[in-house]
Amino acid sequence: MKTAVEELSPTRVKLTVEVPFDELRPSMDAAYKKVAQQVRVPGFRPGKVPARIIEQRFGRAVVLEETLNDAVPKLYGQAVDEVDVFPVSQPDIEVTKIDDGEQIEFTAEVDIRPNFDVPDYQGAEITVDSAEVSDADVDKQLDALRQRFATLTGVERPAADGDFVVMDLRAEIDGKNIEEQQANEVSYEVGAGSVLQGLDDALRGMSAGEEKSFRTELVGGENAGEEADVVINVKSVKEKVLPELDDEFAQLASEFDTLEELQASIREQSRRNKLIDQVVQARDKALDTLLEKIDIPLPESALNTEIDARKHNLEHQIAESGLSRDAFFRLYQTTEEERFAEFETSAAKAIKVGFVLDKIVKAEELGVDEQELTNFVVRRAMEMGVQPNQLAQHLADNDQLTLAMVEIVRDKAKSVLGDAAKVVDSEGNEVDLKAIYAELNGEEVVEEPAEESGDKPAGDKPEA
Repeated sequence: MKTAVEELSPTRVKLTVEVPFDELRPSMDAAYKKVAQQVRVPGFRPGKVPARIIEQRFGRAVVLEETLNDAVPKLYGQAVDEVDVFPVSQPDIEVTKIDDGEQIEFTAEVDIRPNFDVPDYQGAEITVDSAEVSDADVDKQLDALRQRFATLTGVERPAADGDFVVMDLRAEIDGKNIEEQQANEVSYEVGAGSVLQGLDDALRGMSAGEEKSFRTELVGGENAGEEADVVINVKSVKEKVLPELDDEFAQLASEFDTLEELQASIREQSRRNKLIDQVVQARDKALDTLLEKIDIPLPESALNTEIDARKHNLEHQIAESGLSRDAFFRLYQTTEEERFAEFETSAAKAIKVGFVLDKIVKAEELGVDEQELTNFVVRRAMEMGVQPNQLAQHLADNDQLTLAMVEIVRDKAKSVLGDAAKVVDSEGNEVDLKAIYAELNGEEVVEEPAEESGDKPAGDKPEA
């Protein structure tokens, strides 16, 4: 087999493949067997019709067509490997010559990953947030914990932001009650920002036993998008009461006996979280710094596929929310146009990131061992709330294990970038990622000779 490559653009090539007929023999034998199974010839059992009879009765063209259908996709894959291109789309294949008994020729046009060089990333200067834990950081965590253990107490006053009301709601269009827009005993925090425009304004100042109506646009159901009168009947008003910060609260909210012990634990965990954040920021910013130095033309088909996937996911989210399109975008404080523009930017970056990380994976000869794949499946299963063996089976059944391994080695490539960078925090202090790895893993920091620095395998580092 002989393959010639013609560059149509930096992101698209045309392969011209010439194949001697002898290389088609396995596919041709399979084609005769398949046709023999499909045809019925008097005097022969199904599958036992000789090749010469098939050609006499149905013509050799039938066999050739079946042969090419089987052989060409395989030959295309061999040609791609032979010329070392990286396709990112389905090829447009055309059989251009059939010289029966001698050779065939076909062409394949396909979008590819463009050729580019990765600049030196050693010593890139990166700034990350400080890992210093302030009293305000601890107080913020304590306040969040108090919110979780807050109680609601009824009050004899009008509702204000932060209060919880229990109410009945119904909607009317031209005086007719819309049954599917009716709900009773709904608990709602005033000022939380409902997708039902005007609800918060209507509730502010209402007391238990009062009724009020306001006009708004319905956000779900058959009448989504229509103007309606929404009637509110407030049943009760309750205010949130936070527990006192004392030893009793520490015992209620944690395994500690004293508030001082709880605060110390929060401080320690906050520091650990900030160290992890430093690792993540170092890797992400090192990657962003590298991306700024590289101009990569993007294959249009790959970009469109990535954008379409994001649009498809968005449509699924809207359908699952049960909201009208306007209400959905209002909930997320954006517009459809803004979201689509964001898709174009994020899709382009995602493709570029993949191209660059794959280059680093190849240059650094990064791989995935069985334990790393197991750890990935276990961690992802925990995030999804399923059993690890169930997720592993799903990945295997859907041919997604390769995608999982790609994700793992790309994460390793990001860690290579972070480790190669010169990292300081926002206070100007040098950040030693190796020391962070050791602290997070509970290891003692051991100084190594300078020439060995940066050689620690990515698998030995914490997964942030």
